[in-house]
Amino acid sequence: MSASQRVVVTGFGVFTAFGFGEQALLDGPFAGRHAFRDVKRFDTTPFRCASAAVYEGDGPQIPGVDFTEDAPPRQHDVLLACSRAAIGMAGIAPSRISGALVGSQGDYRPISRYWRSVEDAAETPEASFLPDSVPGQLAHGLAGALGLGPLRLTFTNACVASADTIVHASRLISRGRAEALLCGGAYLVERELFAKFDSARAFAKDGHIRPFSHDRTGLLLGDGVACLVLESEASALARGAEVLARVAGWGIASDAYHASRPHPEGRGTAQAMESALRIAGLGPDAVDYVNVHGTGTPSNDTSETAALRRVFGERAAHVPVSSTKSTTGHTLEGAGAVESVITLLALRHQLIPPTANFSLPDPECDLDYVTEGARRSSIGRALTTNSAFGGVNTALLWERA
Repeated sequence: MSASQRVVVTGFGVFTAFGFGEQALLDGPFAGRHAFRDVKRFDTTPFRCASAAVYEGDGPQIPGVDFTEDAPPRQHDVLLACSRAAIGMAGIAPSRISGALVGSQGDYRPISRYWRSVEDAAETPEASFLPDSVPGQLAHGLAGALGLGPLRLTFTNACVASADTIVHASRLISRGRAEALLCGGAYLVERELFAKFDSARAFAKDGHIRPFSHDRTGLLLGDGVACLVLESEASALARGAEVLARVAGWGIASDAYHASRPHPEGRGTAQAMESALRIAGLGPDAVDYVNVHGTGTPSNDTSETAALRRVFGERAAHVPVSSTKSTTGHTLEGAGAVESVITLLALRHQLIPPTANFSLPDPECDLDYVTEGARRSSIGRALTTNSAFGGVNTALLWERA
């Protein structure tokens, strides 16, 4: 690609259960420290599980956002804080950003609040806050509050949603349809989805996600919001901006295998990775690290291992692979953006974050999962992968600036 077609990152803002900003991630996922604890923001007594990676105010605060243990902020407010951080880091005028692309199912808390008011037999149920529950409103409200351009899209396809915002933004920028875009996603742990995952018996039984470990028993949810400013490299260079990383390639694929389980041979994930490499004009030997979806469920981890073997062949055993969900929890629609920021930091610091909580080797998961702790390594390019219910898969190839 020419400089006018290449896509780069010039700013980011991120929030997880460890708190706001880069240092919170360095002190959390990169240190192999997990954030799982008993949830206090809603009553968990009806559920089998009580654990998630939730922020309780004991890390860097969210700028301009009030937080209390039993009343977490709105998705809109945290998206706004992350967006302002990303735009400030990029040093770009909001008017030069063509719009906002957000991955989210909407904010479930206003819906729950509404139904509680109905159950309480209020004569007039409170409804003024319901627009926050509409996914499209998040992108529209975010772009309006920041003074961005008219392009406003919300992706609702579950755990690949925010990765898809990066894919779509990269396509638009590489084709000259936009100069700069804000993209990202959000999920904050709340009662409704927690109840659904608990009902499906998807949660880890011991309160820890153990990706690729023989004794893994499931996933846990986590708070996660991240926003990135993407722009053409030509635009960034013209205004003297620091390029943090390049989006060298991207891929999306559907294996359409099952409503909730991935293809056992990892066909969709492999196809997405191969597409990302093809767009970048590179072979698998160019990849130095993979931040995988890594949910800690039996079927996901064996499927991803198969996908990596499919793409990397004999070299698969020597490519460092880690799942940072082992520390952040599964941030659902926010996962692709949060894990992209973590991978960007891995490139910048030349440090691979570990797969935490690993205890027992699994004969079916026999790759290098970086279980000993953070690893210093020369990383020129890294892949991130994400998958979601329905067999949808994404891959992003990141390149060190």
